[in-house]
Amino acid sequence: MSDSDQTFAGSIPVLYDRYLGPLLFEPYALDMAERMARLAPNRILEIAAGTGIVTRAMARKLPTVPIVATDLNQPMLDHAAAQTSCGNITWRQADAQALPFEDAGFDAVVCQFGVMFFPDKQKAFAEAKRVLRPGGHYLFNVWDRIEENEVGDLVSRAVASLFPQDPPGFLPRTPYGHHDVSAISGALSRTGFRAIRSETVAKRGRAPSPRDPAIGLCQGSPMRSEIEARDKSRLDEATDAAAEAVAKRFGPGPIDSKIQAHVIAATR
Repeated sequence: MSDSDQTFAGSIPVLYDRYLGPLLFEPYALDMAERMARLAPNRILEIAAGTGIVTRAMARKLPTVPIVATDLNQPMLDHAAAQTSCGNITWRQADAQALPFEDAGFDAVVCQFGVMFFPDKQKAFAEAKRVLRPGGHYLFNVWDRIEENEVGDLVSRAVASLFPQDPPGFLPRTPYGHHDVSAISGALSRTGFRAIRSETVAKRGRAPSPRDPAIGLCQGSPMRSEIEARDKSRLDEATDAAAEAVAKRFGPGPIDSKIQAHVIAATR
């Protein structure tokens, strides 16, 4: 994983939330909040909360349960905190690989589409286990391979075609690059988790126009850093190429695309 894969600064948090939130993350946020509600925890830790899409969904579903929402990137947390005034949420900057919390302090740990960004996933799993109470639950999801996620695949291929000698590889490498459920289950087992379960969940990602996902992925994700590192003047060209590719597949109006992820649950 490149260092730039973890860059969520500048205008990225706002664009990420506006253009990618409804398309990619809100459908699974509702799913995660429902699953968390069924576990009936007394205290929740969220890792890699990003712009707070899952946080807000959980706060609505579990309004009396304290939620500590963390992320490595302070700009993402700042944007998240500005989107809600829910009194049961505490925002805190934290590294998933070195959580600043006491042992056995939470009933549940949740992470939506964040595990892929952890440089040392085994260490992050160990930290999640450490802060969970005995019998506590670890719930997270990861994207399936990029070919099962139509818009991501289209945008990645369109941008790569502009830089044939050095194609940006952020999307297939990182967000869509950690989909081997057997490997994930093995890492959790080695960490000491038990009752490990996985479920492949397909949903629909919707956006008002082909340009929305193009802006979101090209300008509101770390792929922006990859494009600008190759030629800063070509960011708009890359966005246009991505929008054209999405429009060719779905038409010029609202899009309705397949998205697919794996939901993983484990018990301490």
